[in-house]
Order: sequence, then C-alpha cells, then structure tokens
Amino acid sequence: MSSAPEQQQSQVSPDGDGNGHRSPDGGGAATATATGPGPAGASVRPPRAVWPGRPDPLGAHPGTAPDGTRGTYFALWAGGAEAVELCLFDDDGTETRAPLTDSVHEVWHGFLPGVGPGQRYGYRVHGRWDPWTGARWNPAKLLLDPYARAVDGEFTGPPGPDGAPGPLPPEVYGHVRDWPDLPVADTVRDNRDSAPFVPKGVVVASPGPYDGRRPGTPWAGTVLYELHVRGFTKRHPGIPPELRGTYAGLAHPAAVEYLTGLGVTAVELLPVHQFAHEEHLLRRGLVNYWGYNSIGYFAPHGGYASRGTRGQQVREFRDMVRTLHSAGIEVILDVVYNHTAEGNELGPTLSLRGIDNGRYYRLQADARRYADCTGCGNTLHAVRPQALRLITDSLRYWVTELGVDGFRFDLASALARGAWDVDMLVPFLTTLAQDPVLRRVKLIAEPWDVGIGGYHVGGFPPGWSEWNDRFRNAVRDFWRGASPDLADLGYRLSGSSDLYAWGGRAPYASVNFVTAHDGFTLRDLVSYDHKHNEANGEENRDGTDDNRSWNCGTEGDPAPPEVTALRLRQIRNLLATLLLSAGVPMLVAGDELGRTQGGNNNAYCQDNETSWVDWSLLEDPALRGLRTLAARLIALRRAHPGLRRQRFFSGRPDGPGGVRDLTWFTPLGREMTEGDWFAGSATLGMFLRGGEIPDRDATGHPLTDAGFLVVLHSGPDPVLFTLPGAPWADGYEVLADTSRPDGEAPGVHHASGTRIEVPGRTVLLLKATGPA
Repeated sequence: MSSAPEQQQSQVSPDGDGNGHRSPDGGGAATATATGPGPAGASVRPPRAVWPGRPDPLGAHPGTAPDGTRGTYFALWAGGAEAVELCLFDDDGTETRAPLTDSVHEVWHGFLPGVGPGQRYGYRVHGRWDPWTGARWNPAKLLLDPYARAVDGEFTGPPGPDGAPGPLPPEVYGHVRDWPDLPVADTVRDNRDSAPFVPKGVVVASPGPYDGRRPGTPWAGTVLYELHVRGFTKRHPGIPPELRGTYAGLAHPAAVEYLTGLGVTAVELLPVHQFAHEEHLLRRGLVNYWGYNSIGYFAPHGGYASRGTRGQQVREFRDMVRTLHSAGIEVILDVVYNHTAEGNELGPTLSLRGIDNGRYYRLQADARRYADCTGCGNTLHAVRPQALRLITDSLRYWVTELGVDGFRFDLASALARGAWDVDMLVPFLTTLAQDPVLRRVKLIAEPWDVGIGGYHVGGFPPGWSEWNDRFRNAVRDFWRGASPDLADLGYRLSGSSDLYAWGGRAPYASVNFVTAHDGFTLRDLVSYDHKHNEANGEENRDGTDDNRSWNCGTEGDPAPPEVTALRLRQIRNLLATLLLSAGVPMLVAGDELGRTQGGNNNAYCQDNETSWVDWSLLEDPALRGLRTLAARLIALRRAHPGLRRQRFFSGRPDGPGGVRDLTWFTPLGREMTEGDWFAGSATLGMFLRGGEIPDRDATGHPLTDAGFLVVLHSGPDPVLFTLPGAPWADGYEVLADTSRPDGEAPGVHHASGTRIEVPGRTVLLLKATGPA
C-alpha cells in the first residue's frame, strides 16, 4: 500500500479490528487512517445526560416526558452499531454530544429535556471499520438522521469566486478520498471530523394530520403536468421575486391561475426530498438541478423554501399543497427510493452508509462493492425490513401529514427486485398493496432500471399506473415518418390493451407521454436530430442517442420560416395525439409554450435559463396557439367521457348490426383489415362510438357521449379521406385541426361520405352527428 500523504498519519492495527483496511483474505494487515483536527473554532461541550426515551417512532419528535417535562424524543435504528451519540449544534457550530445508552431491537433512543423545534442535530455511530465485509462505521462522520423532517444547509463545499457551490471537502468522506493509491482508497478510514462541513437535521414539531380537502380526481379524468418547483416559478413575472423558485412561488395565484387555465388536474413534482449534489458536478461548477439524488426522505428540500430552513420548509410545503388542492389540483411527488446521494464505495458518508451500510444497501458478493441497478452507484435494499420501513414510513408521512396525493417511483424496478431478479411479489409491492394509507393514493412506476432484466413496462401489478415509453416511441416514430406499420400506434392510441388488459387493469394504467424531464423538450424534438449537451461538461457523451427526433430539415435555430412553420405544426400534432389517446396524458411544463433547451437532452445539471420555463414565450404570437390548443383539448377531454375511457375498448358492436365501440378506418373510408395495419400507410382514422358508454357516473347513471373521429396523417402531402357514413354518423363537426395555428376550426361541418382533404402532417378531431 502507498504511504500516507504527509499531512496524514498512519496507524497500525495488527488485530484487524476495524481501524483501517484489511486484506481480502481476512488476515491482519497494516491499517491506515487519516486524522487531523477539525476547522478552527469548532468546539465540543461536555456530554449531556439523556433520559431513556422510547424506541418508537423513529426520528426526532418534540413531546412531554411522563413527569411533564418538555423536550424531544430521539430514536435511530442502527443495526450492528456498538454505540450511538446524538449531537446537538448551536448556531455557532458548538457541538454537544449526548450518548444514547438505551437500545431496543437495534433502535437507540433517548429523551432530551429542554430540546425543542428548531434544534439542529445529527448522529455519530460507532462500529467496525472493515470495508471487505461491508462494515463502514466511522464516528468521525456526522450522519443525517434518515427520519429528519427538515435539513438545514446544503451538501456542498465553500463557494468559489463566482459564487457557485464548491466541491465537497474531503472531510465528508468516510474513507481518505485523496489517498494516493486509489484502488484501495475506500478501505482507508478518514478520522477527520465532518460535522462543520455537512448539513444538520432539524427538530420539527409535527404539523398533525393534513386537514385540507383533497380533490380526489379519478384516474380516468387525470391530466398530469410534470414540473420542477424552481424551474416553473423562477422566471414567472407574476410571482414576486422573493418567492420565485420556491414552494410559496408555486402556491402564488399567478402560478395557480396558469395551471387551472391550462386545465391540468395534477402536478407531478420533480424530486422535492432533500437531495445532494454530486462531486463531479460541483467540480465543474454545476449542481444537480433535477434532484434525483435524495438523502433525506422525510425532508422537503430546503433550497425551495422561502421562509427558512429550520423547519419552516415543512409548513411552506404543506401550505402549497393546500393551496393547490383548493384549486382542484392534486400533488404527485417524483420520489427516488432506489438509491441515495452516497454513491458507491468512493462516495461520501452522509447518512445510511455510516448507520448500517450492509443492511441499507445492496452489496455484491465482494461486500466492499455496491450492487448498482440504478446507474448512480448504489441501490437501496428494499427487501430488508429496515430499508422497507424507511420507505413506507416516509411515504405515509407525505400523505398523512403533508397531504400529497400520490407518487411516481423513479426506477421502480430497482425496488421490485428480490434477491436479484425483478419479482412482482417482493415485500415493497406487497406492502404497498395492503397498506391502508398507501393503497389509496396514486402510484406510478417508472417500470425499468438499468440492471439486467429491469425493463417491465406492463408488468406492474393492479393498482399501479406506469410510464409507458412504448407510447412515446410509437408516437414519435409515426410523426417523424419512421413507423414501418400502424399496428403499434393503434395499440398506443387506444390505451395499450396489449400491455395492461389483465388483472382488472384499465387504460389509465398507461401514463402516456411524448416528452419528460429526461430528454428533448417538445420543441427540441422537432428542431434537432442530435443532442447538444456540451454545456454539461461531458463532451456530449451523456444523454441518450435514441431521440427519435426530426429537425424538419434544419438543425436547431434559427431556421427558415417554412421550417419553423412545420415545426409548430409537428408540435401541435404531438400535443393532439397525446391528449386524444386513451390513458392518462402527461405534459411537461413549458412544452405547451414552445420551450427549448437548445438541444440539450440531459439538462439535469443546468440550474439556469436552459431549464427554467421562459414565460416570455406567452407573448410570442407564433407560439401562443400551442397553449390555446392544449387547453382546448384538455377541456374537450374533461367534457367528453368518450375521450377519457375508464375501460378498454371491447371491439364488439352495441347490438346486432350495430357499431363497434372502436373502429379503425383507411383513407378510403372502409374498415381496416389485418393487412392494412402492416401496409405502411401514413394515415389512420380512429372512430370512437358515441351513445351509451360502458361507464357510470358517481350516482350510478350510464354515461353517454357523442361519437368522435380522429384522423392522423403524418405524410408530407395532403390526402383525401372519406368520412364514414351510416351507421357511424350522418355528419361531422370539426373540433380541432392542427394545420391551423391555434388548432381551431370554427363552424366547419361535413356530411358523412364526403371526401375531405387532410393537409399534410395534420390531426383532425371531428364530432359525429347522427346514429352512432
């Protein structure tokens, strides 16, 4: 092993008891640690006496002792630990340590009189240092309580001359990050104190059960709107500057009025759990903007709080939820329980790694290494009881106390793995299925991870909806002219019954999307053939190359007027296809405004104008029609149950000689045959039967609606389309026409049997009049 750096000192532990690194065969070996004083001025008060307390619930909870003394109960599960110290911090950083001597079933607990809300705290957990067996306890590292309700501070280093957050200091690593012999660096324990360099948990009084009125929007009536709290509000001119980028900003009337005006029923918030920034980003002067790097599963991210981070963020988040609920908008959280910000064995020691590395994380057979099904360095071991409890306790807290209405699980397949393979009977899924709180909220899976066998679109159990990337791919391919046939598109438009028509599932099991936070915006999808991620600092290697995009003849902007006009039409086509398909549509904030990221399809580290919604686009006459069209189609969907089916189409007629509930037509106005699906046509007609729909309203009455004909034509040239006659309809009223700048077609009617000209690259929505 290389010699220690000059400023560090080596120590020898001949019995290999965990003070350093051990040889892989388990024999004693020279052990090295890095030690050194903490920052100047840091001080530690004498230990404080602790009353016994109680082992449940976990976390920090202000309360009253049996004799009436006010204080806070602390409880930390730390399996395998030899000792646990609770550490309290004054505003000047002075630390008071309070040893927790009581332990029940590996829960270390105590009651501290006089400690109340606002107190900052953390833990030091003592145990073996033996990375070869997965043991990485290091009491020099202050650990964030996994159950902390609030976090004060950021996981960054001191800012540089430009004010950007600096790299993480080496003290926050449990091992010697800069050990000269890198292959064994993670085995060399760093004994320098990390407390001055890491955020602290905050004692927060429980807000109590959520008391707002929830919208309770049925799945079939849901329209999702994926947004970033900071990015959606940062540039909004109607939001006061001091509230932009915050929970309070999203609750501001200007933001709420926009959402209600658009007509969406739920916001799906990119991660709002407390998250940290990766070292490689900080070294490049960047940060993790999206937030898919969680470290505090109970704490609303402090960076989005306008009122303070000593617990105020909890109240601000809950007030935001209540305001959105009052406007009829549900709140769905994008949650990242598949991994944490601690990364692999070379990552920092911030929380779970130092509490019980081997029981919180999946380790390889070589327990020094992490099993990585997420592409982020580690995978939370959701099969183990304590990791599962952490996840489910967190979920219930966000529902019962903060009022959220559901969750979208990032890389959900990682949570559905048993010993290794994905198994839909794993504890995580069965626990949620029977939980009296969680089984009643909206559950959305991103049904894949990056591990072997991780792709499971259509495979999650009843009760779950899923992001349907097959919808995305089919729709993109159709409109860029790359579909070899129409068969796959037909399934996607009608709810993806080939994926979800089992186990009592319904069309709303499919969350349909054309774009998401990850990838091109809708405008960039029609403006770029290739990604342009140079600003991310990875030489354009990051981000997918499978964009299924088409730049309409010119790469990026500026573009000739005819190219710009075509791009706008293509955006309208994609919006219309999304909002007229069976299933749950998901829009991405700003797509309806024509937002661009300049071709960056992986803007996860761009906390700037690249990612923030540009509200000035509302004033652009050429783009204004996009939002108008989206709002009109959402309103039509809300008004017509035939456009938001609760059950899959059966393909059966409504009686002898009747009309099937779903009929497909060729441009000639005849029903499609099996061969037509594979003939390579660019035109498809979809007729949704009117009359009585096999759904009922809340009072049990049958739902009725008009019939609708949707015509999709992706070819560049006009096509003549014969409108189906009896028994389908006597005539048709055009409700939407994407060849027009705002998609409107006021007063346009056609008799059945008429051959109408459908312009190139156009979607028509027609309402049938007559018998069907």
